[in-house]
Amino acid sequence: MELKVLEKTKNKLKIEVQGESHTLLNLLRRNSWDAKAEQASYMIEHPMLSQPKIIIKAKNPKGVLSRAADMAIKQTQNFSKAFKRAR
Repeated sequence: MELKVLEKTKNKLKIEVQGESHTLLNLLRRNSWDAKAEQASYMIEHPMLSQPKIIIKAKNPKGVLSRAADMAIKQTQNFSKAFKRAR
């Protein structure tokens, strides 16, 4: 995975996430809402020709995206523990 910052202002962050798909971007988008984003979205202009981009608008967009990633880690750990108990 490689990240490329396309736009960074005080209240907006737009990042290209190379090598990823709907799975990660949708999780980060959803968690960004829970992390108090004013706007959180992602787009994949063409699945074969472009890389996905996530857009966060917030008072602190970098902090929101960081918290969203931390939430994803926690969710994955919780799922893993539940799955091991379910076997």
